[in-house]
Amino acid sequence: MAVLPMSLVQPLALPIVPSANKSWMKSVLRAAGIYNMAWGIWAVAFPGAMFSLAGLAAPNYPELWQCIGMIVGVYGVAYWIAGRDPVRHWPVVLAGLLGKILGPIGFVQAAVQGRLPWKFGVVNITNDLIWWLPFSMILWAAYKTDLGRRITTSPDIQRMSLRAKSQFGVSLVEMSQESPVMLVFLRHFGCTFCREALADLAEQRKEIAETGTQLAIVHMGNEEQAAEFFALYGIDDVPRISDPKCALYRAFGLSRGSARALFGPKVWWRGMRAGVVDGHGVGGQVGDGFQMPGVFLIFHGEVLRTFRHDSAADRPDYVALTMPQPIV
Repeated sequence: MAVLPMSLVQPLALPIVPSANKSWMKSVLRAAGIYNMAWGIWAVAFPGAMFSLAGLAAPNYPELWQCIGMIVGVYGVAYWIAGRDPVRHWPVVLAGLLGKILGPIGFVQAAVQGRLPWKFGVVNITNDLIWWLPFSMILWAAYKTDLGRRITTSPDIQRMSLRAKSQFGVSLVEMSQESPVMLVFLRHFGCTFCREALADLAEQRKEIAETGTQLAIVHMGNEEQAAEFFALYGIDDVPRISDPKCALYRAFGLSRGSARALFGPKVWWRGMRAGVVDGHGVGGQVGDGFQMPGVFLIFHGEVLRTFRHDSAADRPDYVALTMPQPIV
């Protein structure tokens, strides 16, 4: 029986690669932070400037407008900090979006009643309206990330899914009782990245085994197709599970990819290299062409480590996933 290295028995920081690309979210929140801080400083330093531009009399109590400027500026600090991890700090984004929705509503009500001129509402464009869409998209990404995480960490779903058996009649949970199992979910057989992944697994198979970890592969073809296809890479003896309905994919929180994840610039560039330069080629589609892949390290029925593809072109280092990770 293979022995799990003691370094893997320790609690692990599970690196989860979200399906959402966070770079644009960070840019949005950083921009919102800079804008809010600048606007807040302007309002505090020159409390009558906005009223003068709108042709209104300066307020009798400029301190009230300065308080508003201070609040806006403080939100700017919050946006800047939230930009470090937009999905994690979604409550800041939600609070900001609610303010950016309620602010224009309050202005329209005041303008309709004649208490404020309509031209005063120009401030709502830059303060509020232009942020509605990007803030909403960040919240949607946070929702999808949380949903996938809850699905993946559901003990009941995982226990049921691990009953799935390989072509040898051994279930995943039984395999994981003997040694760590690296469970690799493939894309469809015609995908050049699926072919590249099988070539990588064949090349790294010995190193993976030396860590005390055994391989298991989930695919969307039938057993006859898989036996023929895997034999091309010399890994037809590796335990494999046929999942044409993608039930196991869903149980592990692997969703269908977005347009960017499947057809983005990185996919085209890497696809040309993997398919043409490296000679992996392409073939007829066998399975859901939109299904995203992933890798999970399992031991005693528990998921120890996770790699979720942000793009179909991502190329995991399978050996590295079996190595000890620093505890954060």
